[in-house]
Amino acid sequence: MDRLDDTDERILAALTDHARATFAEIGERVNLSAPAVKRRVDRMLDNGVIRGFTTVVDRNALGWNTEAYVQVFCHGTIAPAELRQAWVDIPEVVSAATVTGTADAILHVLARDMRHLEEALERIRASADIERSESIVVLSNIIERSRV
Repeated sequence: MDRLDDTDERILAALTDHARATFAEIGERVNLSAPAVKRRVDRMLDNGVIRGFTTVVDRNALGWNTEAYVQVFCHGTIAPAELRQAWVDIPEVVSAATVTGTADAILHVLARDMRHLEEALERIRASADIERSESIVVLSNIIERSRV
């Protein structure tokens, strides 16, 4: 893919702010016609810059108010693919990454309450060859951004 120009980046910012905006609405914002915006969006989709569109659900509206970051320490060496396989079907795990430092991975976990979090942690620890985990419970989110 060619490097994104300033207009492409402004289109991405507009989509990030309001993914349901029409091409005409985005065009007004970035000073292009609706067909020109559509061509650029289609090109970014074809080239993998935009991987898809999603619905963002307010977890608090669903009652999932407990949030934690869990550092995982494994016995020996475990491949990232094996860790992914172990955790991909645990719905409370909203993201997971291998990391540098003493931990092998860090997980972002959401739950309804502390009891639900504890149950999820038990499933996480039982799902792979894990030596131990350390959980950090979030008190309040003070900055939350889109990833553009």
